[in-house]
Amino acid sequence: MATADQLKYLIQSHFDNDETRFTTLALQVAAHEARAGHQQLAVEIRKLIDKSKEQKAKIIPFKADLSGLVLIDHDLPDRLADLIVSSTMAGRIERILKEFRQQETLKSHGMSHRRKLLLCGPPGCGKTLSASVIAGELSLPLCTILMDKLVTKFMGETSAKLRQVFDAIAERRAVYLFDEFDAIGAERNMDNDVGEIRRVLNAFLQLIERDQSDSLIIAATNNHAMLDQALFRRFDDIITYHLPDEKERSRLLTQRLGRYKGKAPVGKLAKSAEGLSHGEISMATNDAIKDAILANRKSVDPKVLSLMLEERHEAKRRSKGQ
Repeated sequence: MATADQLKYLIQSHFDNDETRFTTLALQVAAHEARAGHQQLAVEIRKLIDKSKEQKAKIIPFKADLSGLVLIDHDLPDRLADLIVSSTMAGRIERILKEFRQQETLKSHGMSHRRKLLLCGPPGCGKTLSASVIAGELSLPLCTILMDKLVTKFMGETSAKLRQVFDAIAERRAVYLFDEFDAIGAERNMDNDVGEIRRVLNAFLQLIERDQSDSLIIAATNNHAMLDQALFRRFDDIITYHLPDEKERSRLLTQRLGRYKGKAPVGKLAKSAEGLSHGEISMATNDAIKDAILANRKSVDPKVLSLMLEERHEAKRRSKGQ
């Protein structure tokens, strides 16, 4: 049977009306029973959880004045297996998930779990997907805060809006993604800095330091070198993403092609995709698959896929002025 701690926390989460924590603990109980050889009981617990998810509408109401700044996704299908990264990177994501799922155990020993994350790296390398994977694995909504709109749409009121966002973070448990974070996180002494942005950054530093919510906060940036140094110590974990290596490119191509792979020379194509991001390779693969569908073929034409990859290379060269 479930451990005494699991039962205690399960009952506590019920009376606290914390559905997310209750579900997480119930899944832990199911896993515990499965390891103990009680397979039928584990299956029945999981079925009850799945049935409950189907019956309950998962809507997080936000104040009207935040509705244009926060995009909410529910029931995300992304899982850790969808994230094509190195084993080291995958291990770091798994550690975040494990600590969240076993946060009560950590708390009982006076420790806290990682819940404030900074994701850095080039565009298209998996930062947003990582946030989606974390939310999907934990059965939490993903709430994306559009920082560029926060600053440009509400100039002069940004700090107040930011406080409202953190109020929502405290009130509604979810994964909150501050996308394009460098819109407010740039170094405060930069020559092009303005007073409003400096005040917003100071407000963010204070709010994230004081935050003691049950939500996960993720900031994503393409330009970590621009970030104010005071930000880094406010995060529990900083994860740096890179362009995929040859092995990762091969895995990504195989995954994205799926049943359309046919006899495509994945190894050769992976070499030709060197220098492209995960997102660029995925878009090129999708274009090749669409070509196969429209031509009524069951697999992609390797020449077409090679051409699509070269088009992505050319677009990248043009963007750099080469």
